[in-house]
Amino acid sequence: MSRFQTLQPSTLSRDAFVKAFADIYEHSPWVAEKAYDLGADTSIDEIETLHQRMSDILLSADHASQLALINAHPDLAGKAAVQGQLTEASTNEQAGAGIHQCTAEEFQRFTELNDAYKAKFKFPFIMAVKGSNRHQILAAFETRINHSVEAEFKCALAEINKIALFRLLTL
Repeated sequence: MSRFQTLQPSTLSRDAFVKAFADIYEHSPWVAEKAYDLGADTSIDEIETLHQRMSDILLSADHASQLALINAHPDLAGKAAVQGQLTEASTNEQAGAGIHQCTAEEFQRFTELNDAYKAKFKFPFIMAVKGSNRHQILAAFETRINHSVEAEFKCALAEINKIALFRLLTL
């Protein structure tokens, strides 16, 4: 089990806890609020334990809350990225995958795939990009766009939980 490097969650007040973990799930502080409300015992000082708690909260949420969280995520290599309007975590994740190094043709392909994906699924393509490069991301995009809506919704939730773990590991 891994412990947090910069904080000890069990010692935080509710407000401090929510502030520290509000954007682990993109623009969705309700996940952190519910995680704290389940009890701030020392078990949540372990990254994997807190991640499991937060993952379970997302997976047990109603469909509307899950969809709202999915829709809180930015497009990969989308307008927000180009205009510098992403959260710090999203900026770092996309930069780490080399998305900022896309050629004009690659940006165009991302735009086409983002538009087609959202037209089909009614939510943005979500992928935990840490450890991937822009070519792998485009390949995943091109494969996943052929999935069913139900399969892609489940995949989006799984990817969001991976993103959350990566973000927790930085704290």
